[in-house]
Amino acid sequence: MKLKTRLTISFCIIIFVPIFLAVFVLFAFQQFQMKAIEKTYGLEEGNFNYLTNSMQLLNRFTKKNYEYLLQEVKQDPDQFQDPIFLERINRQLHEKYSSLLVRKEETLIYRGDESLRLQESDLPGYGETEPAAISGTYVDGDEELLIKQIDFAFTDGVRGSVFIVTTAYGMLPEVQSLLLDGCISVLVILVLTAAMLIIWIYRGIIRPIKKLETATLNIKQGNLDFTIETEGNDEISDLCAHFEEMRKRLKESFEKQMAGEQENRELISNIAHDLKTPITTVKGYSEGLLDGVADTPEKREKYLKTINSKANEMDALLNELTLYAKIDTNRIPYNFNRINVAAYFNDCIEEIGMDLETKHIGLAYFNYVDNDVMIIADPEQLKRVVNNIIGNSVKYLDKKQGLINIRIKDVGDFIQVEIEDNGQGIAAKDLPYVFERFYRADASRNSATGGSGIGLSIVKKIVEDHGGKIWVASKESVGTVMYFVIRKYQEVIQDE
Repeated sequence: MKLKTRLTISFCIIIFVPIFLAVFVLFAFQQFQMKAIEKTYGLEEGNFNYLTNSMQLLNRFTKKNYEYLLQEVKQDPDQFQDPIFLERINRQLHEKYSSLLVRKEETLIYRGDESLRLQESDLPGYGETEPAAISGTYVDGDEELLIKQIDFAFTDGVRGSVFIVTTAYGMLPEVQSLLLDGCISVLVILVLTAAMLIIWIYRGIIRPIKKLETATLNIKQGNLDFTIETEGNDEISDLCAHFEEMRKRLKESFEKQMAGEQENRELISNIAHDLKTPITTVKGYSEGLLDGVADTPEKREKYLKTINSKANEMDALLNELTLYAKIDTNRIPYNFNRINVAAYFNDCIEEIGMDLETKHIGLAYFNYVDNDVMIIADPEQLKRVVNNIIGNSVKYLDKKQGLINIRIKDVGDFIQVEIEDNGQGIAAKDLPYVFERFYRADASRNSATGGSGIGLSIVKKIVEDHGGKIWVASKESVGTVMYFVIRKYQEVIQDE
């Protein structure tokens, strides 16, 4: 859920849920609490009008008591001089926060509540009020009082009055309970609404933010081996997903960096080892010359040739390292030209053949392309590809009669070069990795034959920069075939 939608729903919950619950609570009170008040105090048609009109509630409160006294006055007015009768009536009224007063002429002959601060002058006079069960006189003094009056005459003809006095401040504990329950209900509604929103917001916003906080702390400490799980489709979930993608890329970058550092360490180790052998040889033979060990012209010539050969090996190795540095930064200098395939490879084979002849290695060359086939290539870099592949083949020739076959074929839009040897071959488990930088199928064997392990990675880079592809097939103890393709040059004919 989107954050905007979540905030809109939260706003609606804050506004409408408390209103709905409050209406529900009021309805419940109307159904139950008002019935309890009606039952307790004998009110009719219990509803909230009594609560909003306190005088109406007070009037109805003692209605039945008033009607009872009115009947008693008519039947036997003299009993209102009987203390026992009056005490019984007063006890009934006391339960309704009311008390009984009886006046004969101008003198109060009975006061049901002595603590009531009501003077005789505060009472209405004889005949001042009309008989009614739901009406009375309101006295607003130190005590808020409602006075109901019944005028009558004793049997001796003396005027008398009966008063029902109801106090307003201490009445109706059920009404007070109702108000208290209402306040508590509103408070509970607000608390429940707030708790619901807090839980919802925590699950949707705070918890994902805590995950991000933990993830940030892990990254700060250098720990990238964790996962941020995303739930939902809101903005924070999208942020978590982007953060997880960033973590993955950081981890990949870190792993590549570590792999690069490992490769560099291997390169330094390989170069140090590969340089150590020729340097040791040069140093030994040069000391032999200086010490006069080579005391004949033939020995001196042999020593000098060895020194020269080892110097050339070191020069070739340094050149390879220089080219590797350019490959690593994509700064190989290319000079592309149109090249005739037949002429170019004829020249290459002539030069290669002379070198292989001195090493007593046989060479067979087969050209199956037409004489006019052209390619776009850098002659120097393409020659480096052929020389590196053949150099690798020569290193691992283990037969008494070594043999290298070179075939040039036409394969549609490409020319395909195949360089085959009858060397020791490459194990199947090593074939997928032969073009990786610094990879050596057999570290001890490569140490003996020399090489930094970057020759074939350079070859692969050059071929791919020419828009071609290179692959290998090999069988142990049988030999290896290197294949690569270069796209033909085709002129584009424009319509006039």
